[in-house]
Amino acid sequence: MTFGPMQVLVVGFDGTEFTGTIAAELRRLREHDIVRLVDLIVVRKEANGDVTSLETSDLTDAESAELGAFAGALVGLDAGDEDSEANGAAMLEDEVWFVADAIPPGTSAAVAILEHRWAIPLRDAIEQTGGRALADAWLHPSDIVELNQAARSSGLA
Repeated sequence: MTFGPMQVLVVGFDGTEFTGTIAAELRRLREHDIVRLVDLIVVRKEANGDVTSLETSDLTDAESAELGAFAGALVGLDAGDEDSEANGAAMLEDEVWFVADAIPPGTSAAVAILEHRWAIPLRDAIEQTGGRALADAWLHPSDIVELNQAARSSGLA
């Protein structure tokens, strides 16, 4: 199976109520095969400290097993172990509680692993012509604004 590049995105929110705006945009991106949701965990911590979580994924069982074995190998789980799936589930539960511990009461957090499907044909074209990635980094618009401000204040721009 071929996977595209993946991004881990962690977002925090004041409050615990959602309007559906983000879900609608994520649905649009998924419908156009721009991204695929490898995993999403949303954790809400009420003002009284009660925690609820929701998890979802777009992966099939086979894709999940393949990716899970790969991820397990990266974090040191034995992919051939009969209990590796149970260990992975226990790790996921631990991660939910870690996120819940990190967010203040009355707030929410979402941790998403997004597969960038749009990049698969580009990667394939690069590989077919003998190219290979030499570096890879995300540059956010706020980074560009900060770089421009720094350049202006130092007289470079």
